[in-house]
Amino acid sequence: MDVDDPEPQHRHLSHLLGLHPAALITSRGTPELADACRVSLTRRGDGGTGWSLAWKINLWARLHDGEHAHKVLKNLLRPGHTLPNLFDSCPPFQIDGNFGGTAGIAEMLLQSHVGNVQDGFEIELLPALPSAAWPVGQVKGLCARGGFVVDVTWENGTLHGAVIRSKLGNDLTVRHGDKIVKTKTQVGKTYRFNPNLDH
Repeated sequence: MDVDDPEPQHRHLSHLLGLHPAALITSRGTPELADACRVSLTRRGDGGTGWSLAWKINLWARLHDGEHAHKVLKNLLRPGHTLPNLFDSCPPFQIDGNFGGTAGIAEMLLQSHVGNVQDGFEIELLPALPSAAWPVGQVKGLCARGGFVVDVTWENGTLHGAVIRSKLGNDLTVRHGDKIVKTKTQVGKTYRFNPNLDH
């Protein structure tokens, strides 16, 4: 039975744990469920306490919506939510907003929740980049599932290159948009990927 939510903009988002932090719902694997998550997030709105905003950044990033993730990130960082020393203010202080917001930024730039040891791990580069807000940039040392350390650079809102170091020698799939490269890796070796994902 369909029942109206008496608090549609409630800060809690636990019903979306299949999207994040789990990987039971993905835009490519379960698009109808991902669309349902999008509807729920839209109804929840872009406000909330620091920890709730941090969750929303991560959830929008998992839906590959960098512009919306960035909008919520700006809400998290505005005066009243973040203090001058960058502590998250709930009030008075809530470390969840700091840790979750930082995790959300990483999730916008790199995702690795798809894959496993048997089938190989997938690293998606710049899955939710807000290209207008962050047209040029670089990030170094992001840790991805499967034992990979990733450096990424981008220019004009698009991938410029990536360097991936394998710590465990697992099989690797690198994705950027619809482009995919699969490779075997060796422990300690470094792999470079250009914008066309030819390695």
